[in-house]
Amino acid sequence: MRDVSNLPGLHALRSMFSTKKRSMPRVQSSAYLDLYMLGKEKERLLKENERLAMRQTVVKKRLEEIDREVSKLQEVETAAEARTNISTSGCSYAQKGGAEKEWKKMALNY
Repeated sequence: MRDVSNLPGLHALRSMFSTKKRSMPRVQSSAYLDLYMLGKEKERLLKENERLAMRQTVVKKRLEEIDREVSKLQEVETAAEARTNISTSGCSYAQKGGAEKEWKKMALNY
């Protein structure tokens, strides 16, 4: 299924620093600045990677919980269907659970 989050866009954008383009020509003294900027970007990406890993474990755990709940509910549903099939075999509708009783009849004389 395609949605907005699957489209290539803002997630894949590169900054001016990552494209190695500058508004001013490169100066030899800017190597320290480049090292600093690369170090900061590396720290940011490592932290983002940790957050993604934590989020992925949370999502996997929740998916496992959902699967367990679905299997439990399906077992309950199949057991209930089996009970209703056993109780309805050989019985008429009026005999099932007394849900429908016959009306009492009496004669009226005018």
